[in-house]
Amino acid sequence: MFKWPHSKMERRKPRLPEGIRVYAISDIHGCADLLQQMFTVIDRDLTTIGSRRPIHVFLGDYIDRGPDSCRTIELLIERGRRHESVFLKGNHEAFLADVLKDPLQLDQWKQFGGLQTLTSYGLRPSLNPDAAEQTELIQQLASKIPPHQRHFFESLRLRFVCGDFFFVHAGVKPGVPLAQQQEQDLLWIREEFLQSERQFGKYIVHGHTPVQEPDIRPNRVNIDTGAYATGNLTLLTIQGDSLLAL
Repeated sequence: MFKWPHSKMERRKPRLPEGIRVYAISDIHGCADLLQQMFTVIDRDLTTIGSRRPIHVFLGDYIDRGPDSCRTIELLIERGRRHESVFLKGNHEAFLADVLKDPLQLDQWKQFGGLQTLTSYGLRPSLNPDAAEQTELIQQLASKIPPHQRHFFESLRLRFVCGDFFFVHAGVKPGVPLAQQQEQDLLWIREEFLQSERQFGKYIVHGHTPVQEPDIRPNRVNIDTGAYATGNLTLLTIQGDSLLAL
């Protein structure tokens, strides 16, 4: 459990609109079992919120690295059918789209954990597939991804704003208005954003760069705790001006 460091907040704390509770999760990376555990935690909490409006916000990177990318997508789609949910795009989903267009990018995708995603869809790639095998594997993957999952990937959003909070996968480029942020930065930015202490106009909730524990700062919070490597998938709950990371 990790609460907001009140002593660090010199400005008015960001707030959600009254009556809303947000549940945010980032960088699941094929860890379907951990995601299911977090759903159990959320479901337990939902019994306590009364008339409040719960919104699930998922910050991208649902696939790659971990063992169950396909099942993770199924769990998310099912969750979205039963609960108000926002699904953001991560750089791994963007890379999947690129690979489906250009199979020869598989050589780079495997460095991002793409072979684990192929395996989760029932394929059996070799460790070093040549150009012919890469093309065949991606053609097979395209046929294995069912239409409802295709729709899920194609419908992912780049950002979500609620009250004083701006939800995004990687972060934002300092000095650029939030409405003018570019997709490349929203999905990939690291050091320029992470090292910035400036206020961004909204409080940024993001993942993308793994940390040992949720990193809650005056201008942003990082909730990527490297689930595929650590076994720790963080759930951030926001209500009013209160943040609680589990």
